[in-house]
Amino acid sequence: MGAGRFAPSPSGDLHVGNLRTALLAWLCARSTGREFVLRVEDLDRVRPGAEERQLADLAAMGLDWDGPVVRQSERARFYDAALASLGGRGLLFECFCTRREILEAPSAPHAPPGAYPGTCRDLTDAEREERRALRPAALRLRAGTSTFTIEDELHGSYEGVVDDFVLRRGDGAVAYNLAVVVDDAQQGIDQVVRGDDLLSSAPRQAYLATLLGAVPPTYVHVPLALNTAGRRLAKRDGAVTLREIGPAAFGMVAASLGLTGSTAADLLDGFSIDRIPREPWIFVPPA
Repeated sequence: MGAGRFAPSPSGDLHVGNLRTALLAWLCARSTGREFVLRVEDLDRVRPGAEERQLADLAAMGLDWDGPVVRQSERARFYDAALASLGGRGLLFECFCTRREILEAPSAPHAPPGAYPGTCRDLTDAEREERRALRPAALRLRAGTSTFTIEDELHGSYEGVVDDFVLRRGDGAVAYNLAVVVDDAQQGIDQVVRGDDLLSSAPRQAYLATLLGAVPPTYVHVPLALNTAGRRLAKRDGAVTLREIGPAAFGMVAASLGLTGSTAADLLDGFSIDRIPREPWIFVPPA
């Protein structure tokens, strides 16, 4: 059996919605006999001390993990190797477009807003040389399909758009869509549990996994925690972190899943993936 994972970005403290997703990832992995690994996605927006507080909060929720914590900032050689493999097969091209240029460019029929329109896909050598003098190039995948279908435990078969998405940004930083695929493949992750706001990105990542010789994982995209106005939970909503809520936080999260118990291990008895709520959790801060 493979492994599940939780992969927070150390940009601040985890709120109860993040902790709920972490608990679900742990429950899904442990209930299916998988290992559970923790990966810190620290390629962007690192706030000093955030990783330490996040790990402490996860432990306070009763979550344990197998093996050492993996940090993306320490894995550049693996991302470089993946880029070299794709580039060697002619599957990368340089792109000089700004975000604004992409948004303002005519898009293909039925493509979602912001999908890459292919502006730099077939530049001549002379055109590329001219553009390099103006700005550094990002590297995009030369996709061989326009859609890809993934399997999700809650959403079933989901077909999503695959465009020529960025794998390395113009500033040289590795893009999330590459890093997460390389990491999941190397860590033996065959079950990905995360918020359903990321469902639309899964087909791109699964397609890239196949290009890199990996089997796409099974996905479980779970509903988010929302505030009483129906928007994504954030610091502006008051007491939303474990430290702010206190010991009652675990019970609130468990109750939102229809489960009871005082520890994460207690929740395993009544848990199965098909019982995960399908609707968002409307979080009401404690009085």
